[in-house]
Amino acid sequence: MAEPAPLLETPENPAPPGGTGEWFAGAGGARMRAALFRPKGAPRGSVVLSGGRTEVIEKYYETIGELLERGFVVLAHDWRGQGLSERLLPDRLKGHAAGYEDFLTDFDCLLTAYAARLPKPWIAVGHSMGGCLTLLALAKGQSEKFAGAVLSAPMLALTTKPAPRLLVDLLLGRRVRINRLEDYVGGPGDPFENDFGRNRVSHDPSRYARNCALIKAHPDLALGPVTWGWLDFAFKATGFLQKPANLKGVTIPVTICQAGEEKVIDNRGQDIVARALPKGRLVRVEGAYHEILQETDPRRAVFWREFDALADQLAPAALAAAG
Repeated sequence: MAEPAPLLETPENPAPPGGTGEWFAGAGGARMRAALFRPKGAPRGSVVLSGGRTEVIEKYYETIGELLERGFVVLAHDWRGQGLSERLLPDRLKGHAAGYEDFLTDFDCLLTAYAARLPKPWIAVGHSMGGCLTLLALAKGQSEKFAGAVLSAPMLALTTKPAPRLLVDLLLGRRVRINRLEDYVGGPGDPFENDFGRNRVSHDPSRYARNCALIKAHPDLALGPVTWGWLDFAFKATGFLQKPANLKGVTIPVTICQAGEEKVIDNRGQDIVARALPKGRLVRVEGAYHEILQETDPRRAVFWREFDALADQLAPAALAAAG
């Protein structure tokens, strides 16, 4: 039997009913956290939910609840190096990575550990870095397990502004040569900052405040800025996905929801990937900042419209009710 893992709460952010947290072993035996949530009644299928950089299971309680209401089993998880999953450096606030292979192995271990408890069909949902890694996993052989995917503002290209990309590449190359990839790209920053007026991820003040309050109440969930190692990983992962030949095997339908007022990543990567995917669909969420699922209700509604359209095609609710 799996060892229980905590699911944390705040008064503004209670855990949805029917959920259990568990530890599982990832690449190299790393201790990883996941959570499984079951809907009432017969499930339509399962959603594997993967958050972005810095994000944790708890940030998606609202989204998980909405998926449960739609009749899906939901499997959510913390990527390595963040949340309550194993951190990679003694300074747990450093947003570090060492390539993308361990991420993909972790994802495979997650699916293997939970496969017997995930009714088919499976739909992948990923945001930002989680969308990048989800698509990378699909391109590397996992697509046969899934019926479809909906990606929220996936990280498929990076912006280096105000620095030119060539300069960043030169600086990264030097860090690789002198083996200093564990250093911050900039400074350590403040992961507990709560200034809605300066934020670039959501127009919704209540959801933004809720997410900030979660980190303040549970500082072990906090993650700071990225290291050169993370940047190296991100360039390699997005570079792989921008090559159309690498996406030919992803024959399942993939919907990309693009933030119309994106200020964190470069939307051009999503344009390239959507054209290259055999069944790719790009939907622009007008007026949205990067975190579409943490946005205002009208902007979130665009994501849910697209999710429901794909879910009704792949996992009709009437069939679950009849079953």
